[in-house]
Amino acid sequence: MLLLSAPVPLMAAEPAQQALTLERVFASPDLAGPQPRALRLSPDGTLLTSLRPRADEKDRLDLWARDTRTGEERMLVDSRKIGSGAELSEAEKMQRERARIGGSKGIVAYDWAPDGKAILVPLDGDLYLASLDGAVRRLTSQPRGQLNPTVSPKSGFIGFVRDQNLFVQPLGGGAARAVTQGGGGTVHWGEAEFVAQEEMHRFTGYWWSPDETRIAVERFDEAPVGVVTRAAIGAEGTKVYDQRYPAAGTPNALVDLYVIGLDGKQVKVDLGANRDIYLARVDWTPDGSALLVQRQSRDQKTLDMLSVDPATGKAHVLFTEKSGVRSWLNLSDAYRVLGDGSLIWASERSGYRHLYRFAQGKWTQLTKGEWVVQALIGVDEKAGRITFVANKDGPLEQHVYALDLKHGNAITRLTEAGWWNSATMDGDASRLIVTRSSPDQPPQAYLADNAGKRLAWINENAVVPGHPYYPYRAAHRSTQFGTIKADDGTPLYYEMIAPKLEPGKKYPVFFQHYGGPGTGQQVTRAWGGALPQYLVQHGYVFFQIDNRGSYNRGKAFEDAIYRAMGTVEVADQLAGAKFVKSQRFVDPAKVAIYGWSYGGYMTIKMLEANQGVYAAGVSGAPVTKWELYDTHYTERYMGDPGKDAAAYKASDAIGDAAKIADPLLLIHGMADDNVVFENSTAFAAEMQRQDRAFEMMFYPGQTHRVGGPGISAHLWGTILNFLDRTVKSKP
Repeated sequence: MLLLSAPVPLMAAEPAQQALTLERVFASPDLAGPQPRALRLSPDGTLLTSLRPRADEKDRLDLWARDTRTGEERMLVDSRKIGSGAELSEAEKMQRERARIGGSKGIVAYDWAPDGKAILVPLDGDLYLASLDGAVRRLTSQPRGQLNPTVSPKSGFIGFVRDQNLFVQPLGGGAARAVTQGGGGTVHWGEAEFVAQEEMHRFTGYWWSPDETRIAVERFDEAPVGVVTRAAIGAEGTKVYDQRYPAAGTPNALVDLYVIGLDGKQVKVDLGANRDIYLARVDWTPDGSALLVQRQSRDQKTLDMLSVDPATGKAHVLFTEKSGVRSWLNLSDAYRVLGDGSLIWASERSGYRHLYRFAQGKWTQLTKGEWVVQALIGVDEKAGRITFVANKDGPLEQHVYALDLKHGNAITRLTEAGWWNSATMDGDASRLIVTRSSPDQPPQAYLADNAGKRLAWINENAVVPGHPYYPYRAAHRSTQFGTIKADDGTPLYYEMIAPKLEPGKKYPVFFQHYGGPGTGQQVTRAWGGALPQYLVQHGYVFFQIDNRGSYNRGKAFEDAIYRAMGTVEVADQLAGAKFVKSQRFVDPAKVAIYGWSYGGYMTIKMLEANQGVYAAGVSGAPVTKWELYDTHYTERYMGDPGKDAAAYKASDAIGDAAKIADPLLLIHGMADDNVVFENSTAFAAEMQRQDRAFEMMFYPGQTHRVGGPGISAHLWGTILNFLDRTVKSKP
């Protein structure tokens, strides 16, 4: 076992100890302090804009600006004063769910005009233009709402989707006009299809050319996609939606790509003879002479980079990425087209995601080692400098690094050790906006030069008198990190927060898990929020571990779940349970497990596989049959259920329901369009058929995210009431 030291906290002198309450954990203002979102520099660099939560309503965001020369701050757009309060369209609600901002209100996005004179602000389904003097002009007034608004590259137009067609409107004034026709029913123009939003992290379906004379536009037709009758069961009635949901092994939407000129000329892009593919990414080259289109195969083992002539639609393959035999390809946004036509590209071909340069048909590897590049955030071509985010200094920390192309590809870390960092850069890669946190310090943000030198705090967020968390600082418990070994010897990282230990006393454990691939890393040197601290103050040891199959440790670590969901993850979590039970201050008979989504699936699989090991389990929004989940996610790991039926049967959580003998609480939002409610009802029906005792709490009107004022406290009150009864107070 390896124990790792915790980072030094940036905290003020200790205040008098005050205990957290569940209600305060979820109340306003946020205990983590004010957290600006969507931080961006204006095109000329004089303003730094962000979305900020209100002190009295932490889920409502307004648009703010700070003068980078003077530090003066002001609110540019007040969402309460400008907004109409209109209900969002169902399409926008679902887009927000897929972008994981379903609980946010007010201004959730904005777009700087490239000329720096104004900002496009979507609010309550309509579009507004905010000038820098504080004036706000309404651009649209349509009850049906506008989706995916953008400002064109030369600031001449705005684009948006209305009624499933793409519209453009002159920014300086004038009527909007449709540039596509035929949208409606199952046909959509300018939008990303469901799996692109939910699984590929592509949230738009149109792309302006650099000279703004043409737009690459996706058209998709959902007619082949199966219909799931989704009953969004609410407190005051039920709305029934016939949702097109591409379940594993069933047809996807038919996707096409067109280049459409503002003059009306339309050219169809040749995506190949095979229609059963994914349109993964679309980009224009800087000079607008070509489109770069990433075409991913249905089995996600092949990715072709196509170069497309926008005048004719003809395409040829620039290069192809292929996965290993028992593996798949992860999509990435870490790529950049350079002025000389070469390409900086992130690939996992070495077993870890690293940066390469593709020029004149040849590859040059730029970074290497047993670590992972997470993001490419800036390229200064003149200086030969690439700035990226990676975990080069260890899986628990994420840092910003600079790569010097002119001096042997030397790599320099630009951020301070002991933190979890993310960052963005301005267009010419001259300045960094860094956001960082640690287990003892809520997120901070600062502006830095391209060498990482901090120029100014954007949000120092020091926990001093006046900070929301300050009254609870004295009771804050630090996080202990370490490693244990999986059954094959693989090191697995864990984190643990223990109460102030009393001699001879043994404590119950709140064992949290996620376990899934893709975005599954949970154990990091980052702020974990106030909830784990509340659980510790409530008398639990908080514990979690990252199992094989999760992300950010290289392909071999992740590939362990290939065609085998619910196997190595369950075994690794068992290793974690054995470790935590061995601690002298832990009551080995009182280890409770909790997980949501993939973690909810894991709770069920862990109770089925290891009867008597866990005192009780909480399963939130679980996938219980992988045939019910979507194509792009499920087939990536499990294959086609028609061809890999045995793997699907072994991985589902329903077939072994009768093996569950320990207390179980099942939770689900009754309007969930991601992990559809049928997953829980099918599992509940089987438990009842097998005469197995369990408890349920279903939330009317709630989606995959169950939360909000009152709801969050009720959810966690329900969970803790269950665990206190079945675990904490167990004789």
